Amino acid sequence: MTKISAEDFVDIGGITIAAVERDTGLTKDTLRVWERRYGFPTPLRDRSGQRVYSRRDMEKLRLIKRLLDHGYRPGKILPLDPADLLRLADALHPPLQRREGAHPRPDIEPLLDLLRKHRVEELRRQLSQSLLRLGLAQFLSGVIAPFNAAVSDAWTRGKLELFEEHIYAEAIQSILRGAIAGIPRPGSDPPVVLLTTLPRETHAVGLLMAEAFFALESCRCISLGVQTPLPDIARAAEALRAHIVFVFFGDSANASLVSSSIAELRAALPLQHEIWVSGSTPVLERRLPEHVTYLRSLSETGGALLRRRRARMPRADQ
Repeated sequence: MTKISAEDFVDIGGITIAAVERDTGLTKDTLRVWERRYGFPTPLRDRSGQRVYSRRDMEKLRLIKRLLDHGYRPGKILPLDPADLLRLADALHPPLQRREGAHPRPDIEPLLDLLRKHRVEELRRQLSQSLLRLGLAQFLSGVIAPFNAAVSDAWTRGKLELFEEHIYAEAIQSILRGAIAGIPRPGSDPPVVLLTTLPRETHAVGLLMAEAFFALESCRCISLGVQTPLPDIARAAEALRAHIVFVFFGDSANASLVSSSIAELRAALPLQHEIWVSGSTPVLERRLPEHVTYLRSLSETGGALLRRRRARMPRADQ
């Protein structure tokens, strides 16, 4: 492999293998195996001998990860060029929209345009006005969910820089935290919901959306934030007497890790602690362990809680 200078590192994109793993959910071992077996990706080496990846490789890896999550095999898609990968990914777009409960609105593209132009204050203002006009529940389902999908799609296609995605995430988090703080406190004996993500899962926007939906349903929400190790989730659930442990997964989550982590968490907690999961990774639509509730869309939270309450009501013949 060719070694590159610091200047060349910046010119090619200069993305480390750790950054690729973090942003795509593809492990370092997987990337190295593909490099040997398929000749892709094709990293260079920095002066210390560490692998660095180009923006072009990163964009292709994002598309590959999306297709892998939908059942494509590496040997079939790694040899394809980006245009062919993009055509396959485009065919997956409607299922992704349905899974997130996203209903496209005409004002999403202007919001995305503000983000691309780095007009951050105007973006915040437009979003805040939408929140006031629609109310929190409709704002989440009708604006934030499709905006999330649009940002994810643009990022996957290489049409949005990582720092622009971070600008978006910070703007949304600020608005949602303020909205959640304004929700009246629940009454007596509310369901206690513990919310978090697993290690390497940094999707804070999705977690905040979930917290907002639970809070709107008069739940007492306790968020651990993102990237909580499984043993700590289990200890927190016991200590805080959580009725529901909610775990959110983004679309870059490693499929095998998602399945094993949910099974491990379910085994670690008594059944009195319910486990609910949601997110945009397709693996959640496959078979889950028993006694795990899956929300296809966060907007289903209210209905799921209603069914939960009804199931716990004493029967008339008892």
